[in-house]
Amino acid sequence: MKTTAYSLPFYEQVLEFLASGPSSQEIASYRPSKAAQTRFSRLLEANRERQLSPQEEEELDHYIAMDRMLSLLKAKAASQLEQ
Repeated sequence: MKTTAYSLPFYEQVLEFLASGPSSQEIASYRPSKAAQTRFSRLLEANRERQLSPQEEEELDHYIAMDRMLSLLKAKAASQLEQ
């Protein structure tokens, strides 16, 4: 799977966060940067309004995959906090 210049900063942000050894509380409260959230929202909106370019579609797929992974990670962290 190839990556685009657009999606790499978000991957790097998440990897840097995870590499810092966050606590379960920090994982549960983690939010992507405002820029990443804005880009993801714009791609979703563009997808509703028109056919995305192949590059945009690939980028959106990356954001969706990362969002799913973060959701699972947050759920596990929240579960650990409840114990």
